[in-house]
Amino acid sequence: MELRQLRYFVAVAEELHFRRAAERLFISTPTLSQQIRAIEREVGGPLLIRGNHGVELTAAGEVLLKTARNVLEAAEIALRETRAVAQPGNAVFRLGIVNGSPAWLPGRIEALVKARQPGVRVTLTTGTSGDQARLLDRDEVDLAVLRLPVRLADHLTCTPIADEELGIVMSRQNPLAAAVSVEAGRIGDQELIMFARDAAPEVHDSVLAQLRERGASVVLSDSAMSHAQMLQFLPLRPEAIGVGSARTAAVPGLVWRPLRPRPLVITYAAAWRTVTRNPLLHTMADALAGGLRLTSDRSAFPPGE
Repeated sequence: MELRQLRYFVAVAEELHFRRAAERLFISTPTLSQQIRAIEREVGGPLLIRGNHGVELTAAGEVLLKTARNVLEAAEIALRETRAVAQPGNAVFRLGIVNGSPAWLPGRIEALVKARQPGVRVTLTTGTSGDQARLLDRDEVDLAVLRLPVRLADHLTCTPIADEELGIVMSRQNPLAAAVSVEAGRIGDQELIMFARDAAPEVHDSVLAQLRERGASVVLSDSAMSHAQMLQFLPLRPEAIGVGSARTAAVPGLVWRPLRPRPLVITYAAAWRTVTRNPLLHTMADALAGGLRLTSDRSAFPPGE
């Protein structure tokens, strides 16, 4: 049985109509019928029940449809990955980046990729940690950067690669802004504005837990908004605070202060599909799983990276 014949069968099984399938394949209906009969002779039984208004799959046809789709997908992956090695100038590495990550982080990963395969083109896709997990699950990105903690499917592998300190973001008019740092015990009467929990449940709960572990009596706001919306809103609410990195200090009207007595830390992780035939991803996974940690300082790269 040839791949071409499997494509013919899948087209008929999906269209449930020989003429529409033939048009989709740009072949004649008699040719398509002939090829389907050849497959049926090879498997030793009918795959389709032909009727006046279309066709139906037999039990054997249902089995072949599932298997044929898997075979065709595997063939497409094999061809794409082989072309990437044979024609490195056309190779593409699909990188997913969680929203709001430090600007230097994708650049560091891209440098690691290109050090392993010069000439490769890196494409970026942004989204929440949940979005990145779904993209990986559907094999729409090769490597995803997300925030921990996050729930991942069993066939995905994840390892920490970078940390970032979070602190308290607030209006310059907030009374807490006068100090060089914020004591966790002093934010109890402040309205804490965060992103909606549905966007990243594990990260949302982790941030709240870290605040409470440090002695903060958190008053969570009824308003939930994206990080970008929060930065626009806080200058107008001197009695409210948010959580963010020192990068937020660049926003007009806002100040950022570290949390004391212990800093609040968020961890970024790289995730990938555990089983892959992508040779470039294999070398990246080996480096990251080996404990490589990334920072904004280029000198922090190991020799040769």
